[in-house]
Amino acid sequence: MTLTIGLDVGGTKIAGAVVDDGRVVARARRETGIPSAESVAAGCADLVRELAQHHRVEAVGMAVAGFVDKAGANVVYGTNLGMQDEPMKQRMESLVDLPVLLDNDANAAAWGEFRYGAGRGSDDMLLVTVGTGIGGGIVVDRRLLRGAYGFAAEIGHVQMVADGPVCGCGNRGCWEMYASGSALLRSAKELVASGTPHAARLRAAAGGRAKDLKGQAITELARQGDLASQELLEDLGGWLGRGCASMTAVLDPELIVIGGGVVDAGDLLLDPARRAYLRHLTARGHRPTPRLIAATLGNDAGMIGAASIAAEFGAGAGRGESDDRGVDGTRAGDEEQPA
Repeated sequence: MTLTIGLDVGGTKIAGAVVDDGRVVARARRETGIPSAESVAAGCADLVRELAQHHRVEAVGMAVAGFVDKAGANVVYGTNLGMQDEPMKQRMESLVDLPVLLDNDANAAAWGEFRYGAGRGSDDMLLVTVGTGIGGGIVVDRRLLRGAYGFAAEIGHVQMVADGPVCGCGNRGCWEMYASGSALLRSAKELVASGTPHAARLRAAAGGRAKDLKGQAITELARQGDLASQELLEDLGGWLGRGCASMTAVLDPELIVIGGGVVDAGDLLLDPARRAYLRHLTARGHRPTPRLIAATLGNDAGMIGAASIAAEFGAGAGRGESDDRGVDGTRAGDEEQPA
């Protein structure tokens, strides 16, 4: 039995778990505080010590909200973590005396879903995480696609509209400006502020103040049959499906898995996404159609994926040390194949 720890490191909290072949054995969490390399490393190390106290742990995987280099050693840029060119692997290993590997949080979530969740049994998979923004992870021939420098799969910043709204990345019209939780909330607030009677239930949920509306209220009202909330999710699903069709034209995945908090809306989001996806799919009717399904691991995907990466490569010096294999996995029941 190989026990590893997976850490999901965000700007406000660190979630950690001891994982045994995709199964969470124990879990804990810490608040990040004011994010910096020092505070994040201290919180992560404290969490590792707590989790390792009653379990024989062999390695640690960290899913980080930021750009991580291909070797899994450095956080090149993590604006929400207060990091730039940070040798986090080295810093962490000096604190916990265990092998540590880093990966981008969406990559780790994709690997978790691929190995143990909705993508289990597939060879080629795209994960689209729909939360505050849009994240992505790409598995090609059972390998995580990282690109030349480790920064691949930033799919939320593919341009959808040339002169669209300014994105946080500095460009205009990025996909996440139309198909994210932030986009949903922005559209809902605009609807409430317009004064239209169509948004009466949304306005009531916001206490009459558009700025106080919460994304969760939109999903809940949609489930209760509120037409305005359902239409907002339908619009969001339309943009989601169109973007997935564009991704398919490039990647030709076997499966598209939709994760992130907004997927809690279920078929209220996924049905319009599937319709738009099929409408915009290149060569529709003349090609196999990838399935578009919901993720199954929820908030645990990043921790499980990071722990799995650590289990497979944590005992060595790091990913890609002797080649450019990235992470290599097998189908359930298959034997490991050499990279």
